[in-house]
Amino acid sequence: MVVIGVDAHKRSHTLVAADELGRKLGERTVGTTSDGHLQAVQWAAQWPQVRFALEDCRHLTRRLEGDLLRAGHQVVRVPTRLMAAARRGSRQAGKSDPIDALAVAHAALREPDLPVARLDGPARQVKLLSDHRRDLVVERTKLVNRLRWHLHELDPGLQIPSRGLRRYCVIDDLSERLANVDGTVARIARDLLVRCRELTVQINSLERELRGLVRVLAPSLLAVPGCGVLGAAMILGETAGAARFRSRHAYARFNGTAPIPVWSGNTVRVRLNRGGNRIVNTALHMIAVTQARGVGPGKDYVDKQLAAGKTRTEALRLLRRRLSDRVFTALIADERRASQPAGTVTPLPPTNLTTVMTAAA
Repeated sequence: MVVIGVDAHKRSHTLVAADELGRKLGERTVGTTSDGHLQAVQWAAQWPQVRFALEDCRHLTRRLEGDLLRAGHQVVRVPTRLMAAARRGSRQAGKSDPIDALAVAHAALREPDLPVARLDGPARQVKLLSDHRRDLVVERTKLVNRLRWHLHELDPGLQIPSRGLRRYCVIDDLSERLANVDGTVARIARDLLVRCRELTVQINSLERELRGLVRVLAPSLLAVPGCGVLGAAMILGETAGAARFRSRHAYARFNGTAPIPVWSGNTVRVRLNRGGNRIVNTALHMIAVTQARGVGPGKDYVDKQLAAGKTRTEALRLLRRRLSDRVFTALIADERRASQPAGTVTPLPPTNLTTVMTAAA
């Protein structure tokens, strides 16, 4: 098996082939267009068995991944930290595109269980819509903050409800109040109100679209107490297929709910994991906070941890870890249901899995 490491850039991709012992066999630089990708496939055809290893920066490699997969090649994704570690451990000093590409190949040879790339499915559509909605919400928040200062200057006694500028009735009422007010501040406030209404229409429309997609793709995930449409969309889009994880523990490491071991000797100690996918971690925290307020079984678990001497922050952290297992089980169930032909009855899970689901809930 020959591994071809790829160092990706906006205008060019550098490919370096290495054998099973890590020895460099060849080097090639191609463009980032489909013609350049075809040249890469033709160049790789000189070896009978080839696997491509790409540094995991999908904003640069997504199109290359798709072309290689459609050509029938296996593609694995190498995390950036593994590539950097392989480059530091190399005998060749310095940094260049061929050096980086060879380091990607060496990391792929050293780590046989790297995530395998696949063509984008419906989860990518959910991710794009969810990210776009989040950007619009951030833009609206900045706009609302500016608008509130202008309204305070025009009328310090004006009381606007918290989150009131998300409601059409409040926006329309303010527009009527400002219609006959003269001055530059009033004109800017009217323009900001118009833009605020436009953003609210777009945000609500995206939320309705996400609701329809998530209900079809992840009904089991929506059945988790405390998991709403937006949280499910965040989890579904960022996970991009739960089947690619070896176990629920690997999924917990991915989303940052698994603690990091920091012990040596007889006393087992762990440290809070501040890494992982923060979007999925945020969605799990939203579910945990909702359950801790009495929606679902999380409140009893939090109360139990508080009685055992844990702080509320520590109890929520432990609940997030359990919810990670519950969410992973729901995602696997949804993917199995989607992969079955229409009319097929899904068999009941084994007893041990049912026990795990009950405990994780």
